[in-house]
Amino acid sequence: MKRINEYKKLFGVDKDIELKSLKKSYRNLVKEWHPDKFQNGDALQEEAELQSRKIIDGYHFLVSMAPETKEKNLSEYTETITNSPIADYQHKGLLLEITFLDGTTYEFFGITKQIYHKMINAGNLNRFAKRTIYPKYTYRKSKRIHEEA
Repeated sequence: MKRINEYKKLFGVDKDIELKSLKKSYRNLVKEWHPDKFQNGDALQEEAELQSRKIIDGYHFLVSMAPETKEKNLSEYTETITNSPIADYQHKGLLLEITFLDGTTYEFFGITKQIYHKMINAGNLNRFAKRTIYPKYTYRKSKRIHEEA
């Protein structure tokens, strides 16, 4: 959640992420912080490189969570959570990363330790996730790809 809020603040996004306004904000920030704008030896050149990476990462992160993106990929997401069992999962902070047997990985935000412990202690992991995690928490498809051993 911290990462989401940090990127929303960077791009001036209040609540819902609209791709059109996000793209406009992205362009303006890239113009302002593009490393080529600064000469070698300029004190701001190193900061500009860091800021530009942060802007690019933030843009791709927020685009993956935008309602338009989710709507476009809803059938794929529904197919995965309905028909593909959980292959692996990791919990770090408030982030739960679930990798499915079909190879896709989704990140779910705002998952507390309490919910995570309930999940791992549930009799049926997939049923618990379908009832508790999938319908209630913000998610995005991760770029990570599950590799078969």
